[in-house]
Amino acid sequence: QVQLVESGGGLVQPGGSLRLSCAASPSIFYFLSLGWYRQAPGKQRDLVAEITSGHSTSYTDSVKGRFTISRDNAKNTVYLQMNDLKPEDTAVYYCRGRFVGGDYWGQGTQVTVSS
Repeated sequence: QVQLVESGGGLVQPGGSLRLSCAASPSIFYFLSLGWYRQAPGKQRDLVAEITSGHSTSYTDSVKGRFTISRDNAKNTVYLQMNDLKPEDTAVYYCRGRFVGGDYWGQGTQVTVSS
């Protein structure tokens, strides 16, 4: 069964850090690319960062220099390291895996940045 399971969200103060994880099954190699998206209340779901099977990465401008996406093929997991978090980073973060002919989404994990 193809599945993406996110973890690592939580409440953090501005300037703090969190690391999100996305565990892919049956294998990370099932996907052409894996990405992190986020959706704040009342807003659309937008791409935050993406990494391909060849380890190429891309980021939305607002997170460049603060967020890093990486993958551990041995653990079938993609990570999003988020540093210097800001209140505007508050959202539900989703993992998306693209494969030939479609995609899968995880259930999402809440990230709240607040003092």
